[in-house]
Amino acid sequence: MPTKKSKNLFSICLAIFSLFIGSCSEDKASDFEKLGATASSSGTIQGSVVSYSGNTALSGVSISFTKSGATAATISTDSSGNFSQSALPLGTYTLTYSKDDYLSATQSAILETDNQTLVTSAIKMLADTCSSGNIVGTISDATISSSTISGATINARSGSSVRSGTIVATTTTNSSGVYTLSSMSAGWYTIQVVKDNYIDRYFNVLACSDKTGQNVAMSPSLASGAMRVVLSWPNGSTAGDLDSHLTGPDNVTSRFHVYYPSSTYGNFYYYTNSYACSGCTSSQASDNVTVDRDDQSAAGTETITISSVRSGTYRYSVYDFDNGQGKASGATSTKLATSGADVTVYYNNGTTTVDNTYNLPNSAGTLWKVFTFTTSGGFVEIGTIDHTTESGSIE
Repeated sequence: MPTKKSKNLFSICLAIFSLFIGSCSEDKASDFEKLGATASSSGTIQGSVVSYSGNTALSGVSISFTKSGATAATISTDSSGNFSQSALPLGTYTLTYSKDDYLSATQSAILETDNQTLVTSAIKMLADTCSSGNIVGTISDATISSSTISGATINARSGSSVRSGTIVATTTTNSSGVYTLSSMSAGWYTIQVVKDNYIDRYFNVLACSDKTGQNVAMSPSLASGAMRVVLSWPNGSTAGDLDSHLTGPDNVTSRFHVYYPSSTYGNFYYYTNSYACSGCTSSQASDNVTVDRDDQSAAGTETITISSVRSGTYRYSVYDFDNGQGKASGATSTKLATSGADVTVYYNNGTTTVDNTYNLPNSAGTLWKVFTFTTSGGFVEIGTIDHTTESGSIE
């Protein structure tokens, strides 16, 4: 029979063995685990890098992913300027882009949901010969063509897609809606535009000597249950006439399709389940889906508003009309992918206004399928580019 002394000795040995195993387990913890993630709480960040001058793909760009001060990964762009990093724990990352003969650039990216694939806005790297200069642009109303917004506050932060942190410059728009940020160091910045009765608007701008025409449109505040989708493409874009396409459920069994401000396709009215509402009351006429703004130039804005979201599936796409309509060759066109366009959607769910921004994948074609939405499942990014020669067939 074991003595009391031998039992105590066995207990001590067991405790020491347990501490040893625990220590080994901690030493072998992966970087993934040390960053506080589990196997089910990770995602992927992907994007592309091009030169600002010439808009050509940049291979061999070093990209570091930093989270909470720790480097989670370092990779390089491939021959097409693309990159993709998977198995990243959820959270906010700073991406730092570096390449000889170019200014380093930073970008903020947030992974919020398990298994998410986040497509960042394409980074356009500036030559290291860039000098400081003025950033100038015009702020307009996303629902009114040829409009301007005076008295809007302009806040600038260093880096792309940065929504918090130190404000490095501020100004206000003048009576013509024009803002000027003077003597800004060369590089990319994120502008936050603030104005009463409007939703804060964020967009990226650059300084490389003086740069004008850095414009953006902001959305008026939304009533509960309303949604607004704003498509934007910058001055000097490779695309010309980009069109918004929204399909969604009507009050019967079919679907509407709005994409052009005409009597046939521009405004859909739920009361009549058609694109006309002759004799409707004011409330009946205002229960609609409208194409509010339809720019057709080398820089512009397209806006669609749903006054009251219904149950069922909504789908939103962007079509490169100039290179797609009636042109089989559009299947190999990269003008949409390199256009710099993005889509921001706002939805007042009754508690808060959701704000999502979607960026273009780097692939050929003329039809960017952006997202779907249901009241039960929320927004789901599609994020693919296809091709069609007939805009009316978009689903």
